[in-house]
Amino acid sequence: MSALLDLAAAGPVPRDLAHGLLASPRGALEAAARARRARARGDVTTYSPKVFLPLTNLCRNACGYCSFRRNPDEPGAWTMSPDEVRTFLEAGRATGCTEALFCLGDTPESFSTSYRELLRSFGHGSTVDYLVASGSLALDLGLLPHTNAGVLSRADLVRLRAVNASQGLMLESTADHLGLPGGAHYGAPDKAPAVRLAVHESAGVERIPFTSGLLVGIGEQEAERVDTLLAIADLHATYGHIQEVIVQRFTSRPGVRMAAWPEPDQEAVCRAVALARLILPDEVSVQAPPNLSARPGEHDGVAENRALLAAGIDDFGGISPLTPDFINPRHAWPHVDALGALCAEGGSTLRPRLPVHARFLDEPGWVADRVRAVAASCAGAPALEVG
Repeated sequence: MSALLDLAAAGPVPRDLAHGLLASPRGALEAAARARRARARGDVTTYSPKVFLPLTNLCRNACGYCSFRRNPDEPGAWTMSPDEVRTFLEAGRATGCTEALFCLGDTPESFSTSYRELLRSFGHGSTVDYLVASGSLALDLGLLPHTNAGVLSRADLVRLRAVNASQGLMLESTADHLGLPGGAHYGAPDKAPAVRLAVHESAGVERIPFTSGLLVGIGEQEAERVDTLLAIADLHATYGHIQEVIVQRFTSRPGVRMAAWPEPDQEAVCRAVALARLILPDEVSVQAPPNLSARPGEHDGVAENRALLAAGIDDFGGISPLTPDFINPRHAWPHVDALGALCAEGGSTLRPRLPVHARFLDEPGWVADRVRAVAASCAGAPALEVG
């Protein structure tokens, strides 16, 4: 192992040396990343048992890779009713979930009159009003909300903080050129790096446990992946609020602008995982969604998930025993038992965790008292690992 990799294996690589990691072969990067993971996380790999609530798939952005979003008049457009929200939450609690993931498009009320009217019929003036009410209900039922609602104002983040264990926003990439004509983010103003970084910063100022992420294979270069990871690391160095970073591979799908775009190969994804582990501080988890590892119908993803573990992940993110991945519906969740066996094969133990990490519960001022009380109850569940 080179001197730089020896340094990275012992702690976060200094910012001015991070791009030097790009010269390392994959195997050497992964070996250093595994050493860092063992130092920071021991032999535990985690996941969050969740119920997935796609509150609405209306979105003002039109990313080139997204098959989730709809316009109000398109087939497949939906907004969950309050009764549906309650049904999902009750079913999630009954099946042992501890996380209620609220995921939706960006500010649909900004472009849809019919959606605004629907919100009013529910008794709400905005999407955030609806999210606050839904998060409150989740807490009443013993679930911990994690909300990914796209770009939000600082005031809205604060409102959601009262009823959420954590919040999140994938940074995706700091590469501005992805927003140019033909780019993955063309037609998606909320994907501008400066806009998303501002949300991350607002969450840090307000001491909100936060999840970020890197999207691999949408037209960025590997050096730009390093830039994105450094931006996240810098924010965490200032505010200490990043609890996990998702390394997610682009997956092609029919009917979108990037349907014919080539998916990143395993080399690119695993190098991105290893770079994340070596650049980010120890307390920040590196996560990869296990259901996106293989193309639907081709194989089970075992080899790919084995490779992700070898590259340095310590967390598989949310896995639902109840609901599909509504963002990536062709990609089924793996069975937890199968993932557990895969972890054991590599010398680690798979354990469930809460959607907020332990350090934020232990230190005052990070989560609302009401959320902390529910977290204490959830943490008493058998074999549950808290962050």
